[in-house]
Amino acid sequence: MPAAVRSRDSVTRPRHSCKSPRMSAGSIPSLSSPNSRLTSLVSHLSNGRPKVVICRDLGPAMPLLMERTDIEVVLWPEDRGCDRAWLLKNIKGAAGALVLLPDPINEEVLQAAGPDLRVISTMSVGYEHIDLPLMAQRNIRVGYTPDVLTEAVADLCVMLALMASRNDGVAYTLVKEGNWPKYAWSPFTFCGPQISTMVSSPTRTVGFLGFGRIAQSTLTRLVAFGVTHCIYSGSATSAPNPARDAALQAKHKLAALERVDLDRLAGESDVLFVLTPGGKDTYHLVDAAFLQKMKPMSVLVNASRGTVVDSDALATALREKWIWGAGLDVVEGEPKINGDHPLVREPKCVMVPHIASATFETRMAMATRAIENLLGGVFGTEMPAELGDR
Repeated sequence: MPAAVRSRDSVTRPRHSCKSPRMSAGSIPSLSSPNSRLTSLVSHLSNGRPKVVICRDLGPAMPLLMERTDIEVVLWPEDRGCDRAWLLKNIKGAAGALVLLPDPINEEVLQAAGPDLRVISTMSVGYEHIDLPLMAQRNIRVGYTPDVLTEAVADLCVMLALMASRNDGVAYTLVKEGNWPKYAWSPFTFCGPQISTMVSSPTRTVGFLGFGRIAQSTLTRLVAFGVTHCIYSGSATSAPNPARDAALQAKHKLAALERVDLDRLAGESDVLFVLTPGGKDTYHLVDAAFLQKMKPMSVLVNASRGTVVDSDALATALREKWIWGAGLDVVEGEPKINGDHPLVREPKCVMVPHIASATFETRMAMATRAIENLLGGVFGTEMPAELGDR
């Protein structure tokens, strides 16, 4: 099949090391059938094909775009974040754009795009980088990728909790820096709180700030560790769901599962997972006052948005031993987190660079969903995951 038309600003797609199965363009249905959204779709284009701008090479998912003959694909040609000037230049006249979290989509982008822009598809579950009111005002559809990353993020949440509780950051660094031969073993060196229950410590309370799909999936994994109690705090606008809570409590055979206020959440959690959306409503919910209420042997895990946790307060909490440890996938100000960052310097803080969804299976599913959303928006058909009613 002939390759989709490329812009002169794009380059030949590089060879990929990812071993995921190659998918053909036939793996998703053609979205070019006429319908009510198709009015004057691309009649203005000299080549008859709508242009789509792709802000990052999507690896093994790229054939879903490149093997199509009904679109013009303009692909950012470098293996780094998309340059802003490149985006503003190439989005002119585009019908759609596939973006990532580091790509702010605002008035500047829409002005550069012009009146033909129909859809913004982000390969992420978060959408804080997109000006949603502006999109609604311009009648531009927005797609995102929820659900498909739930299991991968839950896996990482448990990993971070275990690493933070067991001082794995310090122990790993000792070995990697060649200091194991110099290490003088003693019975309680590197010891930390145990996540699982045992005869001498028969109860464990896990807390969740935010209790959506990822939190519930994380709870499922923790049940195997003997968790006995689950508490959570939802957003101020979310309604209590006692029927769901009762069903989950019965399913996991928990002694208790209940919604609590922030004071109880902080004070009773042995491990606390921050899994709530970002934004002004959750900004620095976990601050110094919150952290001072936590147990001295508790662990904090954040795999949602860095802005929910006050980094300076968390560094103080670790340094002053208000809490035992922290496991972070996200940090306020990322990716500009250097070696002198106060949390990087804290030995009881385990940090990874926002990689919770980084499995072959999940990233392929996210890329595929983002492409399907993009094509649905361009051709005026259903999008698998669309934000709001457009």
